[in-house]
Amino acid sequence: MRKISIAGSDKEIEVGKLVCLLRSYKAHADEMMSAPSAVPEFFLKPASAIIENGGTIILPKESIDVHHEVELAVVIGKTGRNIQRGVAMEHVFGYAVLIDVTARDIQAKAKKDGKPWAAAKGYDTFAPTSEIVPKEMVGDPHNLDIWLKVNGEFRQKSNTKNLLFSIGQIIEYVSGIMTLEKGDIIATGTPEGVSQIVDGDVVEAGIQKVGTIKVNVKRG
Repeated sequence: MRKISIAGSDKEIEVGKLVCLLRSYKAHADEMMSAPSAVPEFFLKPASAIIENGGTIILPKESIDVHHEVELAVVIGKTGRNIQRGVAMEHVFGYAVLIDVTARDIQAKAKKDGKPWAAAKGYDTFAPTSEIVPKEMVGDPHNLDIWLKVNGEFRQKSNTKNLLFSIGQIIEYVSGIMTLEKGDIIATGTPEGVSQIVDGDVVEAGIQKVGTIKVNVKRG
């Protein structure tokens, strides 16, 4: 099992499942030529996709078009099912910066063929994740600057106020389908500006009050 460090301590959290939202920023839906999600639609990533700060994203041989997607990650601290949005924040332990890496060409082919596209999201190293910051150190998660740079140049720059769904809404919806357990991570979706990463790139991402993560990119 993957474990992620808690900022400011020597403790770690064992990661369960990764629940990842799609099209949860309107501007990103527009750039993907898709309609924004009407509800918090999601897919799953394996915990084995996680790498920590200083790690390396390995580009798979099967793909020639891999993209970055910076996201605010919500870390669940208390197990629950059918959690109402009014009490949803009681189930949150903290937050992290997560880069949802996508083999875009594999995803596009799967969509065209009417097949699942879990493989495009699920490669090992496809979820770089920063240390976890307890929620008390962040305050309101719905107004945080979020950004990503490749080789020192901004590719993504937005604010979590542009999310289409509140964290309470997301937790309520997801927990109505599956139990959210301690250590699960919800990646809340990415803003506009997603683009290709290639061998030799250095990717750095950050979220105000949450932290940063910096990883390398290497062709497998």
